[in-house]
Amino acid sequence: MSDTGLIRRIRNTPKPSLPVLVCSKLGGCALPIAQIVIGSVYLNECPRQHYIPIYLIVGGVFGLFIALLSCLPCTQRDEGDTSAADTPLSRLCTTWNSLTSLFLFCWFITGNVWIYSIYQPDYHKNATHPDLYCNKTLYLFAFWTTTLVYILLGLFFVIGFCVLFCFCLCGRADPDDNV
Repeated sequence: MSDTGLIRRIRNTPKPSLPVLVCSKLGGCALPIAQIVIGSVYLNECPRQHYIPIYLIVGGVFGLFIALLSCLPCTQRDEGDTSAADTPLSRLCTTWNSLTSLFLFCWFITGNVWIYSIYQPDYHKNATHPDLYCNKTLYLFAFWTTTLVYILLGLFFVIGFCVLFCFCLCGRADPDDNV
């Protein structure tokens, strides 16, 4: 398979409909909103590691911010319009999006340290050791949302490897290509 044939097919993929775009944006906002809510409700409920609710709130706010930023017209380009990428507003949006994504990556790593370093906390308030307590809902939500990122990342790499492997094996006999 030639590279130009594959690139031509990728460029000619149909655009998703408006309901699909709206549902995907709402679905992408669900986890950040849940992080903000859980972190806010249980803000003072983890003396063992008091940064966990803050981690959820900040991560949720910035995740929601990136999702909303992707809806702005300055972040979207038309296929044939090359001048849209050169406007100052477009460059500002791209720079801001990149910096926010970098911050979220660093915040995610920091949250990993906070969450996994206290595994598994005491879920019940103890009068003799109140500093070892962490609310079960708060901790398990933070733990599983963080672990879910690793699970999805692993699936992404495995599926991507399988697709590339299939392209290498089956892509050579493409009838549309002129050899």
